[in-house]
Amino acid sequence: TMLLLFLLLLATAHGLDKLPYKPTLASPTMGGLKTTSTFVLEQPRCVFTEAQANAVIWLVVAVPKAVAKFNNSVGPGTPERAFQRFPTSAPAYMTLNTTLLNYPCPKPPGEITVLRVGSETSCTRDEKRPTCNGPLPSPGPYRVKFLALEGSKPVAETGWSEPITLRTAQPPNSIPVMGRGHSAGMIALTSILSILFAILLAGLLAMLVFWGSDACGGSSTFNKPEAVTVRRYNTHHVHDQAAAQL
Repeated sequence: TMLLLFLLLLATAHGLDKLPYKPTLASPTMGGLKTTSTFVLEQPRCVFTEAQANAVIWLVVAVPKAVAKFNNSVGPGTPERAFQRFPTSAPAYMTLNTTLLNYPCPKPPGEITVLRVGSETSCTRDEKRPTCNGPLPSPGPYRVKFLALEGSKPVAETGWSEPITLRTAQPPNSIPVMGRGHSAGMIALTSILSILFAILLAGLLAMLVFWGSDACGGSSTFNKPEAVTVRRYNTHHVHDQAAAQL
């Protein structure tokens, strides 16, 4: 307790404001809260004060072992704080810099007040962008805090978050495959039934085609016009015979 009080007094003497806030994940109802390379934080609304109005507020992402010895005086953009070197030669990096103007208090109704860490893919390997908000390289865990700088001078910081562990990609061999776990007899029975069904369907189609062609041929017989023969009678012979008898 005495050591903690001493550190707090030392920070105050150097003008560093210790804020009673720890970054937290966004609401669990939000989709994609954690993926294999990103996570979503609540914005630090109503955390920083007007005393830090001229400061730039940074998000610090670190591996847990770097928290105890983290040095606020090592600024963003340096090799020790570059995303491209994290976490091999840089145990922490700084990103998502903004000002208090973008963290208004209270928040406007209906406004989404979250930060997605790890969403920027275009600068992952670009060493000219050491403050890149690039995809996180492993499931972690990670710890984060917000740090306000005026120039290169730290003026305020939050506490460190609890460890954040990302989702782990599922190995391909653990994905269920159709047919796995079924016996050979069941697979053979399924194949036989499929063949029989195909034969039955083919027979049904053949019968429909046959009946259709037969029906069309029968109807043509009835529709065919019959030839009509008209016998011609010559009646002048009848008149000639009658005249002869008279």
